[in-house]
Amino acid sequence: MEVVQLQSRLIDLTSSLFREGFLDDQFNQLQQLQDESNPDFVFEVVSLFFDDSEKILNDLGRALEQQSVDFKKVDANVHQLKGSSSSIGAQRVKNVCVAFRNFCEENNREGCLRCLQQVKHECSLVKSKLESLFRLEQQILAAGGSIPIME
Repeated sequence: MEVVQLQSRLIDLTSSLFREGFLDDQFNQLQQLQDESNPDFVFEVVSLFFDDSEKILNDLGRALEQQSVDFKKVDANVHQLKGSSSSIGAQRVKNVCVAFRNFCEENNREGCLRCLQQVKHECSLVKSKLESLFRLEQQILAAGGSIPIME
């Protein structure tokens, strides 16, 4: 596929991620920190986020299975996930974390369990979408093109 087509697909995909609320302006800020000296910066930061979030989601699952749930510990984990999702611009993940924290404050196990499933779903969706984005970027670079800058 020619570079112009790949670049067009990348712009369309990126636009849809913002339009559908997967990403917010923080993702643009992250991209602006990437330069020639660190060309994989965004990929590395996002990969770290997904590694950390997987661990946090597993911890949350175990904590919510306990006979006596430590809602303060659950809330601390959700707060961490909210912060890291916010830092990469994963808006829908962050939004579910806000609701999740409300259920923690209410000591509502059922609400927390529902939010855990939602946040797992949103993490999985945004991971898949960002993997597609990164693949397209790699295809563009491999074809000798440059990554178009989104405004």
